[in-house]
Amino acid sequence: MAKIKDPGFGYKTAASAKRMVNSDGSFNLRHINKKFSVSEIYSRLINMSWMRFIMLIFIWYGVLNLLFASMYYVIGVEHLTITKSTPYQDFLHAYFFSAQTLTTLGYGLISPQGNTTALVSSIEALIGLMGFALMTGLLYGRFSKPKAAIRFSDVLVLRPFKEKRAIMFRLMNKRVNVMIEPEITVTLAVNDIDDKGNLARKFFKLSLERDKIMYLPTTWTVVHEIDEKSPLKDYTDEQILALNAELLILIEYYEDDFAQNVYQMHSYSFDDLKGNSKFVPAYYFEESGQAILDHSKLSEIEKYN
Repeated sequence: MAKIKDPGFGYKTAASAKRMVNSDGSFNLRHINKKFSVSEIYSRLINMSWMRFIMLIFIWYGVLNLLFASMYYVIGVEHLTITKSTPYQDFLHAYFFSAQTLTTLGYGLISPQGNTTALVSSIEALIGLMGFALMTGLLYGRFSKPKAAIRFSDVLVLRPFKEKRAIMFRLMNKRVNVMIEPEITVTLAVNDIDDKGNLARKFFKLSLERDKIMYLPTTWTVVHEIDEKSPLKDYTDEQILALNAELLILIEYYEDDFAQNVYQMHSYSFDDLKGNSKFVPAYYFEESGQAILDHSKLSEIEKYN
């Protein structure tokens, strides 16, 4: 199999270079000296993890309330139709009034008195309305954004196959929805010496036993047979296991829930490659005839006999 052109990662590499694509599909790239762009804020908020997003909301809510509570406290809590008490209790009153104003809730027990307090509370109410409108849009964007739901096995295996050898990995649908016509492309990236004696990346598109199926209700074992056309045909098992290489994977399928095509990337370092092993079946039938898919067995392997 002939080399292919750089798919976009560049030929340059180093002996200590890490994998190009992380296991979650993100590029393993650190940006430096990059100018801040306001247009990137939306993308960052949409794509960050749910845990970080929720934490950011709580931080935004807490910091704003502390800021405005401090303003009300400095102005004087007597302007909030409450009787002055201890400094701690006065600040709590100011904080809870701020929370009611920011959320436009307003129980009516505390209300602003005087022009200064009324001006600050009106500004806070405006910020609250805009902030919650923005959060509503972000929540909708996060829920409505099409996301692939493919789980990849933690390992790939090297084993005998049809009187030859093959490299295999397995994937499954994390959801119970229908995945239509999933299609996969696998590129092998090998760090090797080029014609000039320099360390460089070489790219090969691997032929697969099947690169497209109609549906994915259970598991799919993706197989690259090491035949006469394979870039690995001249390597022994030991040499393959020792290769400084990476499999770059791109899968596309029609997502029924979102009514459009979605994409997902993944990669395997050859450090994840297990020799003379096979996957344990994750799909089987009960005595009643019910088909069972055990998600816990996706990455489970055993020795090949």
